[in-house]
Amino acid sequence: MSETKPTSKARTRILETADRLFCAEGVNTVGIDRIIAEAGVAKMTLYNHFASKDELILAVLENRDVTINTFFSNEMEKASHKKGGKLAGFFTALKKWFSSPDFRGCVFINTVAEIANPEHPAVKFSAVHKERFSSLIADAVKDLAQKVPFSTVPAISMIVEGAIVSAVMEQSPKPADLAKKTTQILLGDAWSP
Repeated sequence: MSETKPTSKARTRILETADRLFCAEGVNTVGIDRIIAEAGVAKMTLYNHFASKDELILAVLENRDVTINTFFSNEMEKASHKKGGKLAGFFTALKKWFSSPDFRGCVFINTVAEIANPEHPAVKFSAVHKERFSSLIADAVKDLAQKVPFSTVPAISMIVEGAIVSAVMEQSPKPADLAKKTTQILLGDAWSP
């Protein structure tokens, strides 16, 4: 992980600008000069906060990891005492994410595909994010643990990853519904959303 640096308005603008541009256009397409121009900061200001573009990419991914996991956790918690429980909340969050106007797929998948270097810090962190994301599914499934083998978690994760790719390719939130239905078939009588 990158070293945590004090938050400043300029750092926040740089991160928000880089996040928006990286998610919309990709990490390789967007250059530092464009981020500087759109964030309205001097080049020295950017480099005072981030030693390199790679460090900026990693910081964006770290922020995005917290944002995504918090969003899904909150939706799961809201649903925890309702029919379908946390797993239903997970799929509600998935559909909301796919329905958001700025949805361009998973920035972690996209970054790994663009960088294609398994030793790059952003690629390594993307793997950490995917483990954390799968942990959200595991948390939802543990409520069903007496009825469902824990080994279903990787299968559900794979269903969700496929839905993410399908949603971006189809430009539609419908793959979230299909992922939910497929998960319901996989879990059988153990889960009824």
